[in-house]
Amino acid sequence: MNISVLKPGLLTTVQDQGRFGYQQAGLVVSGALDAVALCTANLLVGNPETAAGLECTLRGPTLRFETDALLALTGADLAASINGQPVPTSRPVAVRAGTVLAFGAPPRGGRAYLAVAGGVAVPVVLGSRATYLRAALGGFQGRALRAGDELPVGEWSATGVRLFAALRPANLRGWAAASWWAHVTPPRAQPADALLVRALPGPEYEQFTPESQQNFWAQTFGVTTEADRMGCRLSSPALTRHTAAELLSSAVTFGTVQVPAGGQPIVLLADCQTTGGYPRLAQVISADLGRLAQALPGTRLRFQVITLAEAQALYLAQQQRLRALRSTIQLRLIYDK
Repeated sequence: MNISVLKPGLLTTVQDQGRFGYQQAGLVVSGALDAVALCTANLLVGNPETAAGLECTLRGPTLRFETDALLALTGADLAASINGQPVPTSRPVAVRAGTVLAFGAPPRGGRAYLAVAGGVAVPVVLGSRATYLRAALGGFQGRALRAGDELPVGEWSATGVRLFAALRPANLRGWAAASWWAHVTPPRAQPADALLVRALPGPEYEQFTPESQQNFWAQTFGVTTEADRMGCRLSSPALTRHTAAELLSSAVTFGTVQVPAGGQPIVLLADCQTTGGYPRLAQVISADLGRLAQALPGTRLRFQVITLAEAQALYLAQQQRLRALRSTIQLRLIYDK
């Protein structure tokens, strides 16, 4: 069972929930930038949450399924189509062998996730199938997909088999989508001019001048072209510290907001290094890391301060919604018998 890559898209990589346990050796976690979106896609096709899928950036790939498949698309709406027909997102979709999945221009957001029943079965490297591009580690041969690649697919779970059977009408000629869908991250009010992400003050927050502290929460930042899976540099009036003292390198992680000497903040993403010597002004909360996945160059970004207790409550609520989705899928299979 495999998937043929007809066109690779702008940047399509195999990702899972990341490579944990090696940060003390300097190895980055990597994994999906929007882990919740990939997790949701996996649940929709009956996979374990940790299964590997595809992360598609800005312009998605063109893929041909060589055997029958069950897939789900989440994250950004990249105008996906199957055999030329628009395909809905955030729901299971059954496709016949020979079906072609393609993507168009991105009307909203920048990164989409594709899960297939059985998961993308590339070799496990240090406990993960995630691609770390800078080290050519993991994923499909340690690199982004290219035309002509053949992606292996693993064994389906019993849930995946039942979901496919429930969707597959006798006269299915191309594909069929479920009438129901899942949105684990509920919509919330957003400023019209910017992507709003919530954050906590970082360990070196007090080293910044009161004016810079105030500006960080009040102003809108632009994501520059210096942006990749490692991090994105923001444009803004320079943020300044009231000390010139240099810092020892300290631990950083996905969502850490560092401020180099020039005063332009950098938000670290999934492929970030394990330590850094720049002052850590803030930390984006775990529940909003998926929003950063959509912060491509040109995006306007604004930070909102919240408390640690609020951040913990938001994370727990997000995990509860994932558990509820898993239970709902099982109940729906019973109901649809």
